[in-house]
Amino acid sequence: MTEQSSHNLPILDEGKTEQTTAGNYFVANYPPFSFWSPQHNDRVHQLLEAPARQDVPLGLYVHIPFCRKRCDFCYFKVYTDKNSREIHRYLDAVIAEAGRYAERAYLAGRSPRFVYFGGGTPSYLSAQQLEYLFRGLQRCFPWDGAEEIAFECEPGTLQENKIKALREMGVTRLSLGVENFDPEILEINNRAHRAVEIDRAYNYAREVGFEQINIDLIAGMVGETQANWESCIEKTIAMKPESVTIYQMEIPYNTTIYQRMKDGGQQVAPVADWRTKRRWVHEAFARLEEEGYHIGSAYTAVRNASVRFLYRDALWTGADMLGLGVSSFSHLGGIHFQNEHRFEPYVERVEAGELPVHRALVMTPEERLIREFVLQMKLGRVHDQYFKDKFGVSVIDRFRQPLGKHISSGHMSIEDGSIITSRDGLLQIDRLLHDFFLDRHRDARYA
Repeated sequence: MTEQSSHNLPILDEGKTEQTTAGNYFVANYPPFSFWSPQHNDRVHQLLEAPARQDVPLGLYVHIPFCRKRCDFCYFKVYTDKNSREIHRYLDAVIAEAGRYAERAYLAGRSPRFVYFGGGTPSYLSAQQLEYLFRGLQRCFPWDGAEEIAFECEPGTLQENKIKALREMGVTRLSLGVENFDPEILEINNRAHRAVEIDRAYNYAREVGFEQINIDLIAGMVGETQANWESCIEKTIAMKPESVTIYQMEIPYNTTIYQRMKDGGQQVAPVADWRTKRRWVHEAFARLEEEGYHIGSAYTAVRNASVRFLYRDALWTGADMLGLGVSSFSHLGGIHFQNEHRFEPYVERVEAGELPVHRALVMTPEERLIREFVLQMKLGRVHDQYFKDKFGVSVIDRFRQPLGKHISSGHMSIEDGSIITSRDGLLQIDRLLHDFFLDRHRDARYA
């Protein structure tokens, strides 16, 4: 996690060149992580002794922090130096952590509705290691009835036997971290996989029967050009994935790119400006729509209505999610908490019989409402009735002032009791969301 002030967020002035500077742009959660504190950790343990909530969906997030290489733009907790003994120790810790939670009253007997394996690179693990992890976790939280088991992959780590094993273990959606199809751009951004490995991994996945494959792309990687971006979109369309996820390149402080900027005294990142990145995503969405895709959020396009992102939709409507592994984030019963964010402390605490909670935050009812509101704004349509039914609050009335600002700018409108975000607004939604934060959160460090 980074330690930055809100004034270090990327500067996005309308009518000016919107240079990409260092800072976190993407709003992943609310309230900001900088408000989470070890002082709230006792409340996590109190919650876990409360009766189980069968009326709230439960999901699991499992963090696999291992990678072949660290991408220059990566800001996640990853390790490239762990040997097989250390990896096995980590897997044992994750399974043991799950077992301890499964014994607590709040989670006892609850079955996950969704499971998400993220990283790092989950597909870095061997087929044997994955089978060991899956079996161990399912002894704690059986997920035979789960509606979604999503798994992030790096194309170069997907051998045929591993893809087949994932299919047999019940994974329902593979998310391929393609990011770009150009060999040179992959290399200069320090991606581990090569372009030739993309088609091979995709074809393997189709051959073993995966019916939901997601292609991840990043608009504005170092070296990106208009011609290359157009080529990436056409290659994606030719593959016919069920869904496409596109993010705009940001440069958080704990990235290799930022370190190079700092060493060279540069304020502007060596990537496209925000206006260009928004245009590229707009062009991509338009082409995908021409091919029959539907834009489902600020970042996703899906081929048909049956394609769901249950992990996203459940989390954005207040579902419980238990995060397992180093630095993982959880949300249970209105409490945020994060695990130990360093490898050794995480493993050692689990091996000592503890729950590895590092910091937490107990949300107020108002903060819970704002959290769901700002996250659902990323979908492009927010239904006022949902918030009236759940919180007894009209978000149209509650946020009348910031909504008025964005309605005047053409980024939003109110239609039939719903807040609608225009395509232009959706493409820059993360910078608009801060207007809906509480005052004390708007000018504070985000992480």
